[in-house]
Amino acid sequence: MKRNQKSTYKKVVLRRLDHGLTKGFVDPTSYLAPSGIRMLDREGRTLSVPFNEIKGLFFVRDFDGNPHRSERKLFQSRPRLAGLWVRMLFKDKEVLEGLLPNNLVELSPEGFLVTPADVYSNNLRVFVPRAALSEMTVLGVILDGRLRKLPQKMTRFQGGITITEGQIELFPAAKQEEKQQP
Repeated sequence: MKRNQKSTYKKVVLRRLDHGLTKGFVDPTSYLAPSGIRMLDREGRTLSVPFNEIKGLFFVRDFDGNPHRSERKLFQSRPRLAGLWVRMLFKDKEVLEGLLPNNLVELSPEGFLVTPADVYSNNLRVFVPRAALSEMTVLGVILDGRLRKLPQKMTRFQGGITITEGQIELFPAAKQEEKQQP
């Protein structure tokens, strides 16, 4: 049985670590290759950009954006969408907050697909390669619009390794049931 799957190419702006920009299109189901990002530039040429050259791949509403609008990089208050609230520190010292899906199946070994803090900006999602980050800190877990605070100790990503100083209670309902049983 043959599946008829249509793929819609999405508009993206690839930002390189050397601050260069490439505007183009990606197939959201297959843009990640083992060695980098596969994309089409605006002229229709296929490009393959290694992860170690990429700061971020921005899925955008349009290529030009609004040059008069200043984009927020940090949440002004607790996020309202469900997910892991993270703060990323890039190797060039830029800081960006966003939300990761709270689903380990959706995490990629190459990097993170983040929903940015500014929902009204031109950026819909950002793919951030692990190689572009010097640190990633989990600030909170948002479930159904409610914040579950992490213990005072933090979990962070540093140099390709996740460092956990403290523990998130993954199954609080099961723990409560254990306490209730005689």
